[in-house]
Amino acid sequence: MRLYAIGDIHGQLDLLKAAHQRIFEDGGPDAVIAHVGDLIDRGPDSRGVVEHLLRGQRAGRPWIVTRGNHDRFLPAFLNDPDWIDPGLSSGQHWVDHPGLGAAATLRSYGVDPDQPRDTLLDAARRAVPAEHARFLAALPLWYLHPLALVVHAGIRPGIDLQHQAEDDLVWIRQGFLDSPADFGVLVVHGHTALDRPTHYPNRLNLDGGAAYGRPLSAAVIERGAVHLLTDHGRHPLPVE
Repeated sequence: MRLYAIGDIHGQLDLLKAAHQRIFEDGGPDAVIAHVGDLIDRGPDSRGVVEHLLRGQRAGRPWIVTRGNHDRFLPAFLNDPDWIDPGLSSGQHWVDHPGLGAAATLRSYGVDPDQPRDTLLDAARRAVPAEHARFLAALPLWYLHPLALVVHAGIRPGIDLQHQAEDDLVWIRQGFLDSPADFGVLVVHGHTALDRPTHYPNRLNLDGGAAYGRPLSAAVIERGAVHLLTDHGRHPLPVE
């Protein structure tokens, strides 16, 4: 039994396709692949990433895509342009925050992000396919596999999975990253960018910083072992 997982994508379509290819070479075209979320923002082709994953699922590929905090921004903006994510400590709107990557996402849909908010909303509603907005808004918050729990940011220790708050699942850091708790299964997550994917005793962080010009992580999880997939094959990822 094995599970493949891919870290935060952030609009990096070419890196996503390359990560899929590494997985196909290791496990074949029907490999079960879980994506930890953050499909959009910052990178150059958020639209292409969403379309690629949609097409794969429509074609019947066993691809699981969980919801990241960034995946909430675009559909929420289209539905309620004044919505501000409660997880943002800055209290800034998605299109106003310089570090969230809204401009790159909007440009990938052919929308000029520098226009006034009212015309920006109209342009975005015309440009973003309804299917893309529905896909992002409906992404599951977690995926439980016999080998791992895949979730974007992490979980709140001591809370049953069925009762976890969405804001924690897509935003949590403090209380999860520093927890030594045995979660009963390896938690595979992203959200907190590192210089490289890192395997801890109770979790695996696959956000290697693709949003910042670093590689997009792809890993294979088997009983008792985790390997990073590289262009040269498997590389062991021991517990640190």
